[in-house]
Amino acid sequence: MTNGPVRILVVDDHTLFRRGLTALLSREPQFQVVGDAADAGEAQRRAQALQPDLILLDNHLPGVNGVDALPALREAAPAARVLMLTVSEDEHDLAAALRGGACGYLLKTIEGDALATAIRRAMRGESVVAEEMTGKLVSAFQASSAPAPIAAAPVVPGSGLSPRELEILRLIAHGASNKEIGRQLGIAETTVKIHVQHLLRKLKLSSRVQAAVYASEHRLN
Repeated sequence: MTNGPVRILVVDDHTLFRRGLTALLSREPQFQVVGDAADAGEAQRRAQALQPDLILLDNHLPGVNGVDALPALREAAPAARVLMLTVSEDEHDLAAALRGGACGYLLKTIEGDALATAIRRAMRGESVVAEEMTGKLVSAFQASSAPAPIAAAPVVPGSGLSPRELEILRLIAHGASNKEIGRQLGIAETTVKIHVQHLLRKLKLSSRVQAAVYASEHRLN
């Protein structure tokens, strides 16, 4: 995290969405929206001029889409982290965004509090991907011959995990949310969260996305 407020550039072609998102983020004292842009060209110019800490980037932009704009944005503001915020649930967009250097991929259906948490996690260096997209991330990873966008820890498969934790890991790999896992296993959502924290610690991973990729790599799913 930066010492001062996180300086954010909002890139989206819908004026009302940009204004609403700016108003939402402005409620958080640790965030400061320093600018916005409606297309990739304007985003590149503003990123270069403002040098934000984080860029919230939509994928569906006029002309050049967000995924294709990533290299130019990263060149314009090398220190900025780029977080996709889009309606696209396409696994190819997801994979392309992560390969292009985005630190995360969120859907516009996200709640305000969850978005704020995701931004804070991104600024701590974590990769953040919408729970709904986790299964698609694994599919994209399996279908690609390129290196995984998020490295998995070199641990013996299932090492130290309890049978319940292995069950939960497999369900994470299939894209299930904590609520869905709890419903399927007949346990409370808070209990699922605790199990997820334990299995991440045991596998030396920092996110459920990494856990999904790890499970796929080691054929635990």
